[in-house]
Amino acid sequence: MSQSLVVCDVDEGLVKKLRDFRFRKETNNAAIIMKIDKDKQLVILDEEHEDISPDDLQNELPERQPRYPLTPGTFIVYSYKYEHDDGRVSYPLCFIFSSPLGCRPEQQMMYAGSKNKLVQTVELTKVFEIRNTEDLTEEWLRERLGFFR
Repeated sequence: MSQSLVVCDVDEGLVKKLRDFRFRKETNNAAIIMKIDKDKQLVILDEEHEDISPDDLQNELPERQPRYPLTPGTFIVYSYKYEHDDGRVSYPLCFIFSSPLGCRPEQQMMYAGSKNKLVQTVELTKVFEIRNTEDLTEEWLRERLGFFR
């Protein structure tokens, strides 16, 4: 049985919010969490967080919340205050796709197909994927960002 890959559009208001987020002036960590509205086949805003560490963000992810049983995936855009070893500070915009194991294949395909469209629409370059929410830690993120020095 073959299924075609469903690629969801990105809500226009969300695109604007993400573009504004890219150029924000604040210097704290912040996150925008998104999900797919299956009925509308649209990537929409789920939650926004200010001044949130990677470890705190981990606890906010849907698969860690009982109100989201077996969520097929989560899209996160995270503005992170990154202090380099040489003392410089940068604020990379990271795209993190959380795709837990155990979800229905058709939902995982919908999220995977829509991930690329979202990354291209918002022009993100630091793209990471996690399968387990426990992986999202400060150490994990610093290790991944070390490749972009």
